[in-house]
Amino acid sequence: MKTNRLPLFLLLLLYLQPTFAQTRSKDAALQQFMNDRFGMFIHWGPVSLRGTEIGWSRDKEVPINDYDSLYKEFNPVLFDADAWVKTAKDAGMKYLTITARHHDGFCLWPTKYTDYNIANTPYRKDIVKALQVACKKQDIKFCIYYSVLDWHHPDYPIHSAHNSQADPKADMGKYFTFMKNQLRELIEQYDPYMLWFDGQWEQPWTNEMGKELYAYLTQLKPDIITNNRLGKEFAAMDNKAIDVTKMVGDYDTPERVVGRLNMSTPWESCFTICQQWSWKPNDKLVPLDTCLSILSRSAGSNGNLLLNVGPMPDGRIEARQVKRLQAIGDWLKINGAAIYNTKGGPYEPVKDYVTTRRNNQLFVHVLNTQLTGITLKAIPGIKVRQAATLTGVRIPVTISDGRYQLRFPATLKGQQEYVVVLDMDKSMETVAVIK
Repeated sequence: MKTNRLPLFLLLLLYLQPTFAQTRSKDAALQQFMNDRFGMFIHWGPVSLRGTEIGWSRDKEVPINDYDSLYKEFNPVLFDADAWVKTAKDAGMKYLTITARHHDGFCLWPTKYTDYNIANTPYRKDIVKALQVACKKQDIKFCIYYSVLDWHHPDYPIHSAHNSQADPKADMGKYFTFMKNQLRELIEQYDPYMLWFDGQWEQPWTNEMGKELYAYLTQLKPDIITNNRLGKEFAAMDNKAIDVTKMVGDYDTPERVVGRLNMSTPWESCFTICQQWSWKPNDKLVPLDTCLSILSRSAGSNGNLLLNVGPMPDGRIEARQVKRLQAIGDWLKINGAAIYNTKGGPYEPVKDYVTTRRNNQLFVHVLNTQLTGITLKAIPGIKVRQAATLTGVRIPVTISDGRYQLRFPATLKGQQEYVVVLDMDKSMETVAVIK
């Protein structure tokens, strides 16, 4: 009797084939990441017990011995990973980046390569795993911050941000192996979507090390993306124009400043919701209007925004920070179409407004709501079919002297930032930047 059953090896091949077909390329991962536009940064660790800056206050506001012993008191019993991730999700954030290890060397996961980690605190539980599980549950991309310098580690040559004298007993080769081991551990145990590096400016770290590490990480996880702080070439706080050919990593990282309009090199700006990266009692909160402006200006310049919170020592994110994030999320529920999955431009950002685009839609983010109207250079061969705010308020548009003239109703004056969407008769996707 004949049988229609396939040989076992063919069944196995068919079973495995979808897995191979679904493998994402690094380019695809990067594009998805850039489409997300908005993520949460979290700076946290035992230093929250002192309320001083993470890493940088060691050997300054907090003596080294005191700082390095804080982990013995660290017991964030009110930490709730689901609550943190829900706060990010409610804010409209699409990914979350946790400082698994900052410059102070303390590890928020139970690494087997150093005792200076969460397992040896009174709390003992794996913070990184809890966040990874919560992110997966709530469909938030899970990302990890990892410092390439470690002022606490005996083999890293510099032991303080405030004393650059190298330790002759340190061994950078051993330290580099230690880093590789920890990063392999993080990738294998927590499968991060992205790795956010920092600390590469110090002399012991070289561009060659950055290139070697980047290749190593890509070998471990071919679709993992990293920022460009494995190398020395990055925009940083002065927002310099970088030489992309010298960049080590997948995207640029301006800091505390919105990046330049760039349609070819991906970038992400990081800001913090208060003044300090880690928690500080009574730290000044950034106004909501400023947060919304930074978000719009980032998207309008074709970049992402990574907005930081600093949780308290007991494990909670301050209620006032949660409230501010919720307000951003409320704005995004109405205006998210002008942020997510958009391109920046085509108009150069200006003080009063920025633009984003997707398909046939042009989004005008009105940052200065005292304006009674905006005039834009007309795009040859493209007409405006209609215009309205994303709340449904009709906006009159006329064309005169080669310009689109938008007139805003008096009812919008002085309101919270709003977005006008222009429905064009042709795609805006390939329009060149207009100055």
